[in-house]
Amino acid sequence: MEDYLDPRNAEGMPNLADSAFAMDFLLSVKNGIRNYGFAITETANPELRIALHKQMEAAIELHTEISELMMKKGWLHPYDFKKQFPIDLKSAETAVQIAQLNLFPSDTDRLGMFATPDK
Repeated sequence: MEDYLDPRNAEGMPNLADSAFAMDFLLSVKNGIRNYGFAITETANPELRIALHKQMEAAIELHTEISELMMKKGWLHPYDFKKQFPIDLKSAETAVQIAQLNLFPSDTDRLGMFATPDK
């Protein structure tokens, strides 16, 4: 098992983290849009329906912005399965690798693993 404190396990993490955060944000906004649609159909008050509809439109615009950013960065290819599949596969493999990390190593001495000045 790999040790999560080993610096080599952090290789590529900033980009992976950014894409994961963006995908989580995109999915949260998408869920919010669905919830707004549900709330609109359950609301009898006309003023509240108008307010919910405006908020849903703003959420749809936000979803578009996030999607476009992700496509620009190469994190999302909604129209090209052949490009998207390797990204999804890499995400799944990374999740499995993270799950296999030893989160409680018996040896926590990191002496010599990082570049430090001589004392």
